[in-house]
Amino acid sequence: MRVGSAFPSQEDNVATRQRITADKAPKPIGPYSVGMATECMIFTSGMAGVDPATGKLVPGGIEAETRQTLMNLAAILEAGKSSLRSAVKTTVYLRDMADFAKMNAVYAEVFPDPPPARTTIQAAALPLGAAVEIEMIATREE
Repeated sequence: MRVGSAFPSQEDNVATRQRITADKAPKPIGPYSVGMATECMIFTSGMAGVDPATGKLVPGGIEAETRQTLMNLAAILEAGKSSLRSAVKTTVYLRDMADFAKMNAVYAEVFPDPPPARTTIQAAALPLGAAVEIEMIATREE
């Protein structure tokens, strides 16, 4: 920390946080990192059901998009030396809350007991017209 400053400088923070890049996840569509890691935690950006190979939403509706979203998040966590089993908190954004039950069924298939804490909200619109977007916080397994 700089002398006389109440906040650490960007240089002071470099050693404690690391950008995560994942070849098996979609590339960012804006000026953000898909994931950031600290010594013991991983924070992901919101991910949608985008096929990393095409950059387009997968066809098949909310179930297919939820599966692909979770696969994308798993790829980011793997690149950061973690996995879905270490997720502690998720935030799910739905374009339409009427899709909650279908999203929830796929979500339940992926997360073992106990599942991570979760907040689910309806968003007016999501990037690329996605039906679902999920962000995640996980512990590192390293």
